[in-house]
Amino acid sequence: MPGTQDLLQQLTDDAALEAFLGAWRTGTLPKPAWTHAAHIAVCAAEAWPAVPLEALAARMKAGILAYNTAVGTANTPMSGYHETLTWFWCERVLAHQAAHPEASRLAAVRSAISAFGEARSLHTGFYDFDVVRDPAARAVRVPPRA
Repeated sequence: MPGTQDLLQQLTDDAALEAFLGAWRTGTLPKPAWTHAAHIAVCAAEAWPAVPLEALAARMKAGILAYNTAVGTANTPMSGYHETLTWFWCERVLAHQAAHPEASRLAAVRSAISAFGEARSLHTGFYDFDVVRDPAARAVRVPPRA
């Protein structure tokens, strides 16, 4: 399975970023390539230069649902799209981009991947229950505790 470093090595210029995003949008990105780091990359690309949180979360939801359908991942109460985690990561990526403004979309994507590509479990510090396996949190956004 491709990791964070693999994705950083792949996304070295604007053409590579556009090819990656195009493959995701059309559902041709191989399923094993849809890693946590890939989620972060797409979110950062969709967030740049500055997108309101609600709009970013809506873009990510629509895109993830479509991608999952294209690659045969069922969106059910126990698998596929996760509302709470999508919002959680949208918030983190937007905050990162605000704190580390970049001059280009590619630089913003690479910065977010470097910051969060290996931080798959970051959400555990913000929730006092197993948010990943909670069907209610998968269906409806549960804000993180302060």
